[in-house]
Amino acid sequence: MPTIGVKRDLLFEALGQRYTDQEFADLCFEFGLELDDVTSEKQMIAKEQGDQKAAGASDDIIYKVDIPANRYDLLCLEGLAMGLLVFLGRISPPQFKIVSPENKQKLILKPNTHAQLKQYLHIIKDSPFYPIIYDSRGIVLSLPPIINGDHSKITLNTKNVFIECTATDLTKAKIVLDTLVCMFSQYCSQKCTVEYVEVVNVDGSSVNYPELQYRSENVNIEKINSYIGIKESPENLAALLTRMCLKSEVTSSGKELKVQIPPTRHDVIHACDIYEDVAISFGYNNIPKLIPSTSTIAAQLPLNKLTDLIREQIAQAGYTEVLTFSLCSKEDVSSKLGKDIKDVPAVHISNPKTLDFQVARTTLLPGLLRTLAANRKMKLPLKLFEVSDVVFLDKSSEVQARNRRHICAVYSSKKGGFEVIHGLLDRTMQILEVPRTFTEEKKGYWLRAAEDPAFFPQRCTDVIYNGKAIGKLGILHPDVIAKFQYKMPVSCFEIDLEVFL
Repeated sequence: MPTIGVKRDLLFEALGQRYTDQEFADLCFEFGLELDDVTSEKQMIAKEQGDQKAAGASDDIIYKVDIPANRYDLLCLEGLAMGLLVFLGRISPPQFKIVSPENKQKLILKPNTHAQLKQYLHIIKDSPFYPIIYDSRGIVLSLPPIINGDHSKITLNTKNVFIECTATDLTKAKIVLDTLVCMFSQYCSQKCTVEYVEVVNVDGSSVNYPELQYRSENVNIEKINSYIGIKESPENLAALLTRMCLKSEVTSSGKELKVQIPPTRHDVIHACDIYEDVAISFGYNNIPKLIPSTSTIAAQLPLNKLTDLIREQIAQAGYTEVLTFSLCSKEDVSSKLGKDIKDVPAVHISNPKTLDFQVARTTLLPGLLRTLAANRKMKLPLKLFEVSDVVFLDKSSEVQARNRRHICAVYSSKKGGFEVIHGLLDRTMQILEVPRTFTEEKKGYWLRAAEDPAFFPQRCTDVIYNGKAIGKLGILHPDVIAKFQYKMPVSCFEIDLEVFL
């Protein structure tokens, strides 16, 4: 959760009441927050930079408050104070409005790249455009993501504020803009009003921002009570939601609540988000404790039970278990294994933070090869295994993807070690009570010669179980090993465990 620091006295002034530290901590808890620490600017600087640097710092008390990651509207003093005041019933949820300006402002987007940006290209080199914002006289206001212009500084005498937001994702930019202008609007001469700006796109089309859209959601009253475990009247439920800045009223049928979602609550995307706010407003400690209506006996999932059995037995065979990242680069599951990424049914991350985490892994092998490379100074042979989930695209699934539990083991020594890894596969099948066969006519498993660019030619087989290929066994190709920055021969097998349930 993000943690914000707010000056205690300014916060109490905004709330119109003073609290002891414990009283404010209790209020935060009721509101779904947590008072993490009580400190001062001097203490914070002394802790980070030393007492000498803190000599001239202020003694103002700072409250450090943990904010839920989805509540963007509470990440500043204004939003926190407004949320608490509504929660305490001292003010009604504000109604934010867009008004027509007397002198309409325009933001005109142009496709040109300015020459002054060249020295900053290493920061935004992968972007299709390099943004720079001028006013009508050509004065630089902002050069994202590098610096804001001196010309656009806010002072105590500033009365008109032009708020611009740049981002690589339009939806996120709208969320940030809505949140910022709503917080700033508390200082406007007409409180909670915002003047729109006309944004002219490169293609000549125009749109007014901010949008500040309100929307309504109808939620079932019976479901709210049932999911949370309470028995509140429709009127009380509406009041509880209103305390959370979600203005609500009972519909004419008396069976649903009409909930108004303000532009500050972009975190509300599903009915369950509304149920959660009801529970917070009601108070988790106030929910009655009940004995479950049905008697059940807890049991381990069959897949996890099987997984634990396999882990224990392979560890006893002398292999070391590793746990690697579920995300990897595109190259790890494609070009490094001799495949085209277009042919790999991988789930792609839409906005990866690093090149190492671009897709969900479709095989456990890259993680094990990375582990071998990181331990290449260890004494040979190296014997590693992992039993974890991989992810595949699946259009027939509700979420368009599916998980499968795989087991993968690698053996590295000065020799290929095919017979060693083959022996481990046999032992795994023996544990699973799967007999070895040599024809497709009998039930069990057998090996069939195969070709795969990740494996050495004529040193690769499909593992066949009841007539279907469930994985591969063989010696990896030297080119594959080299791409993972390893030099010694590696043999491996990887199979799908879920077929044995």
